[in-house]
Amino acid sequence: MARPASRMPERSAATVLTMRRVYVLPSRAGVAYVALLVLMLVGAINYTLGLGFALTFFAGSCAIVDMVLTVRNLAGLRLLAGRAQPVFAGEEAQFELQLHNDGQADRCAIRIGFHPAGTPWRTQSAHAVDVAAGASTAVTLTVPASRRGWLVAPPVRLTTRFPLGLFGAWSNWQPDLRVLVYPFPEQDAPPLPSRGDASAEGHGTVGLDNFAGIRSYQPGDPMRHLAWRQIARLHPEDGGQLVTKHFDGGAVAELLLDFADLPLQLDLELRLARMAQWVLQAEARALPYAFRLGHHHYPAALGDAHRAACLRALALYGDAGGT
Repeated sequence: MARPASRMPERSAATVLTMRRVYVLPSRAGVAYVALLVLMLVGAINYTLGLGFALTFFAGSCAIVDMVLTVRNLAGLRLLAGRAQPVFAGEEAQFELQLHNDGQADRCAIRIGFHPAGTPWRTQSAHAVDVAAGASTAVTLTVPASRRGWLVAPPVRLTTRFPLGLFGAWSNWQPDLRVLVYPFPEQDAPPLPSRGDASAEGHGTVGLDNFAGIRSYQPGDPMRHLAWRQIARLHPEDGGQLVTKHFDGGAVAELLLDFADLPLQLDLELRLARMAQWVLQAEARALPYAFRLGHHHYPAALGDAHRAACLRALALYGDAGGT
């Protein structure tokens, strides 16, 4: 028969901790307490002390009650998998878990944390929580995200020694939860590969067609477009805000982020990191960009949805089962 601690829990988005899923063993204090009860029982037998028997059985009954209360502190809890936001490789992935107490008794001093395989008695970064009767509590657990792709949440272990600490009860749960890990952006990436009139470095330039007037400065506007004469005329009491020259008729060159255009001698992960950095740069500068990677072809656009779609394609590149 397999030990309870080695059983792998089934993956589920929601589960209820029934009595059959909660295991209990004496703690170190509980073992010492049992040894004390044995000594008390031996002394009562040797000296035929009626009060000694009464005290021994009363103390033993308290231990049994403590064991039942410890198990009931976990049994009946309803566990739900919450949200998990995408992160970049090298950051901490955060998994949200929810504990619901549908009973009429408070659940106190419950420790919850990830319980990776191969560590039968060790729980990482456990959090102590209390769940009031008829209420719920959300817990956020973190785990390092070292590689791009899908990161599946490790098994979760819930433990408690409430109320007396003579027994320790625990239960394992494998939440059906995963987080998408994007490639970490390249720190010293080359400029954006704009297409238009090619410069000496092979990068496109911004064309200037028709001068349309002056408008307020927006993040991402080129420094050479600043209207310095108008800026010099502004007084501090008028706000002193920056203004830029506005051009009509394709002032911004076409921006296409094509994975196939990157040098093949570069490492695959470096090319993906460069693409990720270009996506972030284009979003920060509010430059609409098209994206090509394998069978993914996205027309020029901007916004959170476009950014997420491009980064998702980069994160799952080469993963046949990634969706």
